[in-house]
Amino acid sequence: MIARLVGWLDARLGTAPFVRSALRKAFPDHWSFALGEVNAYCFLILVVSGTYLALFFDPSDAYRSTVRLSFEVEAGLFVRQLHHWTALLFVAAILAHAARVFFTGAFRRPRELTWMLGVLLCGAAIFEGFAGYSLPGDLLSGIGLRIADSVALSIPVVGTWVSGLALGGAFPSAQMLPRLFVAHVYLLPAAIAGLMLAHVAIIWRQKHTQFRGPGRTEANVVGAPLFPNYALRSFALGTGVLAIVCALGAIVQINPVWTYGPYVPWQALSPAQPDWYLSWLEGALRLSPAWEPHIFGHPIPPVFWPGVVLPLVGGLIFFLWPFLERAATGDDREHNLLDRPSDAPLRTAIGVAALTAFAVLTAAGADDVLSAATYVSVFTIANIFRVAVVVLPLLFGAIAYLLANRGPRDARAERTRIIRNAAGGYDEEPVA
Repeated sequence: MIARLVGWLDARLGTAPFVRSALRKAFPDHWSFALGEVNAYCFLILVVSGTYLALFFDPSDAYRSTVRLSFEVEAGLFVRQLHHWTALLFVAAILAHAARVFFTGAFRRPRELTWMLGVLLCGAAIFEGFAGYSLPGDLLSGIGLRIADSVALSIPVVGTWVSGLALGGAFPSAQMLPRLFVAHVYLLPAAIAGLMLAHVAIIWRQKHTQFRGPGRTEANVVGAPLFPNYALRSFALGTGVLAIVCALGAIVQINPVWTYGPYVPWQALSPAQPDWYLSWLEGALRLSPAWEPHIFGHPIPPVFWPGVVLPLVGGLIFFLWPFLERAATGDDREHNLLDRPSDAPLRTAIGVAALTAFAVLTAAGADDVLSAATYVSVFTIANIFRVAVVVLPLLFGAIAYLLANRGPRDARAERTRIIRNAAGGYDEEPVA
């Protein structure tokens, strides 16, 4: 039956050459290339689980709707928790994939556009996660929305307009959650799907990068064919991802909104932290000094610098990183073989410094939790983090640079291993 269907389609659409070529397409065997597939499987799980939740969610009565969905809808609490855990894994997999691409130099020519789409995808995923986190209308999510609104209002000249457009009026407005619902269910998923499809299409059109090793050159790809080898591995990976998030959704409680209560503007909750992928921004807001300069007579609120300038400047640097590195190194060649950290010590140092700053700011977002656990003043902990966010990235970046410099600097150099041959002698062969 399948053969007849394929023959019927080929007779009308001429699909056989493309299908034959696609099934033979080689995929690298290294495990790190599977991180991108984890993103795809997480997105599929999020779409299916989110569709189920949307059937029972009423944004005009968000809190009661969320509680009712959790306790009265069949499998509602399980699907809510499955959805939330998958969202956390989705962003984590995107960042892990981006780190692999950055440290191995996979963003270089001709893959600059792929990198930029990936950075946009990461930003869209973070906004999507925040929109979903804010939808239940509980006290915790309401505090997060209030902070986000304050950041929007801090933008000079257009801040009030941005806040009004997003919320439909002064915070908290009746249109706030319905507009978030539209963004979370329709606009942002469509943007993410489009970015992912474009990302995959470009990767498919260009051959894969690969680590150095025997038989691997700038002009070929050594690996398993798409079918059946790679397809079976990918299917196993997808079922593994599904099993993990289902186990988390069934066993590990997350976001119990009934313990927080509905959002009341004059109430605050402590400790109160956002999901992990926004904790770094929370930490930046907590550590930023109360600096309020006046520009052309207009005061710039203190939250503008960590809430708007920091993410925009940081995101722009990474968005344009392929061109910045090319300008710094003068390297305009095509690269299909990946680097090791020792091949690019400065890039490695910058990446380690950025990850260290991210970790410090993420920890700073929980300074009240650390204060309660250690009985140290929250102001003392904040001051420690203010020093750490400057010193530790420089320290760990310098250590990474020194360690990377100890390895081979020639990007064409290959590591070797000694093996014993059948005659009893020893041969040297390259390894990845």
